[in-house]
Amino acid sequence: MNIGFDTLFPDGITDEAAAAIRALLNEFLFAREGSYFAQLRRHHARQLDLVDPEAPWRSPPKPPGKPKSRRKSR
Repeated sequence: MNIGFDTLFPDGITDEAAAAIRALLNEFLFAREGSYFAQLRRHHARQLDLVDPEAPWRSPPKPPGKPKSRRKSR
């Protein structure tokens, strides 16, 4: 079942309704963020290692993989 955002949040609502929706969504966000704080912090810390701030266009070095077998296939 797919529900579009247009049906959940229609255009033409009052300013007060928009503020109430925003407050509700922020409250939900803060509640979830508090529940998963440790996981979110670990995830964001790992993301910092992925990019060099001095040269963000460079990709990080790839970790060494398993050595390939030199066995010839028949």
